[in-house]
Amino acid sequence: MSWVFVGLLAGAVLVFIGAEWPRLGERFGLDERRDARERQARAERKSKLRVVRDESEEFEASVRRDLDRLPTIEKKRDPRR
Repeated sequence: MSWVFVGLLAGAVLVFIGAEWPRLGERFGLDERRDARERQARAERKSKLRVVRDESEEFEASVRRDLDRLPTIEKKRDPRR
C-alpha cells in the first residue's frame, strides 16, 4: 500500500466520524454536560419571561392601523385566462 492510499483512507475515516459525531454523541452520552448546561440556561431564560395582557386592545388597534397604512398592489389579470 502506498502512503497516498493510507492518507486518503485516514481522511475518509475522519470525514465520516465528523459527519456522524452528533449521532454518536447522542448514542453514547458524550454531550450530557453540554445538554444539562443548555437546559439550565433555557430554564433561566424562560423564568425571566412574562405575559403582558393589559395592552391587548391597544396592540390590536396599533396593528390594524399599521395594516391599513400598508401599500397594496392589485394583481393584473392574465389575458390568456
